[in-house]
Amino acid sequence: MPRTMTEITFARADGRESSPGPSEYAAAVDVVKPLVDPAGERSPETAPRSAANTTEPELRLLLVDDHAIVREGLKRVLDPTSRNWGLTEAVSGFQALAFLRKSAFDLALVDLSMPGMNGLELIRRIKSEFPGVRVLVLSMHAEEQYALRAFKAGADGYVTKDIAATELAGAVRKVAAGGAYVTERLAESVVRQLNGSSEAARHTLLTDRELDVLRRVAAGKRLTEIGSELHLSVKTVSTHKTRIQEKLQVSSTAELIRYALEHRINEPFFQA
Repeated sequence: MPRTMTEITFARADGRESSPGPSEYAAAVDVVKPLVDPAGERSPETAPRSAANTTEPELRLLLVDDHAIVREGLKRVLDPTSRNWGLTEAVSGFQALAFLRKSAFDLALVDLSMPGMNGLELIRRIKSEFPGVRVLVLSMHAEEQYALRAFKAGADGYVTKDIAATELAGAVRKVAAGGAYVTERLAESVVRQLNGSSEAARHTLLTDRELDVLRRVAAGKRLTEIGSELHLSVKTVSTHKTRIQEKLQVSSTAELIRYALEHRINEPFFQA
């Protein structure tokens, strides 16, 4: 029997949910702020709808983001109760896969920048194990390189968090219905790069693993820390770092970090 009420599941990795620390809260607020108006009220897009909306088929959504404050902001935008959408929250890629193995979902909303299993790897796993599940990426990165990598991994749509307040609900509907979604600005940028009218940056030559290592180096991580986080030996991480420097044509760690900062490759939300 079709469900008539939205089920909100508060998923936690350890059964508890800790409050964000001062630095995490300050960083996350910059992303969440556009999702609600200054007075903290819902925008017209997310305002409750009439009872007639209950005739819309229910969607079962899986929201995957490791920041509680970001998830709360996105839930306000999606307003699943008034839309009669089911919404389950996962705090990591591993937990998302566990939910997918236990329950059926129509669409997964995936953040690219997560500790442990990153968004690109999660997208590949979802498409491999659950090909019927649509994937919409929610990213803080507006650069076309991230969108291209996400689509190559199997994503069906790409939305940046800074414009989620106005485009997210529509993107969910379109992707869940079998379509693809990308913002107009990002689409133009991708086309310019593909047709050669704009020169591709050197870091587009990096593999997904190399890009992941570069982000962590730019975030100030030591090679031992990166190896532990990625389950790689220090020697392997060092080899990746050497290849990254060769591809980016830089000769030192300082130049590597400078390049990452200039091209916004560093991860202000990254957590170990």
